[in-house]
Amino acid sequence: MSEDGPEELATAQREHWQQTYGEHPGMYGEEPSAPAVHAAAVFRAAGAHTVLELGAGHGRDALYFAREGFSVLATDFSPVGLEQLREAAVAHEVVEKVTTAIQDVREPLPLADASVDAVFAHMLLCMALSTKEIHALIAEVRRVLRPGGAFVYTVRHTGDAHYRAGTGYGDDIWEHGGFAVHFFSRDLVDALAEDWSLEEVHAFEEGGLPRRLWRVTQTVPA
Repeated sequence: MSEDGPEELATAQREHWQQTYGEHPGMYGEEPSAPAVHAAAVFRAAGAHTVLELGAGHGRDALYFAREGFSVLATDFSPVGLEQLREAAVAHEVVEKVTTAIQDVREPLPLADASVDAVFAHMLLCMALSTKEIHALIAEVRRVLRPGGAFVYTVRHTGDAHYRAGTGYGDDIWEHGGFAVHFFSRDLVDALAEDWSLEEVHAFEEGGLPRRLWRVTQTVPA
């Protein structure tokens, strides 16, 4: 079990992601993730026009949302990733649909109450965030979403092969291969949906391990 505290781990992970994006531009490719394709359909059905993406990285999903006609605010704590996103927005001719902002999700979101229609986060909540920080972030997401607004997020869960592998930090956070992950229990998913309408918890797999994840859809009661 590592003796590093939350601040040391957060700083190390920020530096690790900066280096990773710098060494591997466009590391996830240009095709959108399957959860983003699903989320676009959910958002469209909910009448959404504006989408906030948390942890947008180099932007494959943000660009997809923009191509689908949504206005997107793409946030990430990596300036390197967001610079790649902006360059790609030019190439994809969706500059007018995409805004970027550097954002550490441990801090309050710089948005007004009920100011966005939909929020998307692919594997952002399961980064090196404490349970307390995750609850605070969910509260912020709920604050900025309008009534009836939809939140689609994905997280690796405790059935994943890397759970309890590598270096443990407590609070179900484990680091393997340089990447720290907070693995979600179903109890945590349910707790995060209190005061929301929990629409779906869908299990799926992604990547070569494969990673085992949940795709969660929850909405703000209208």
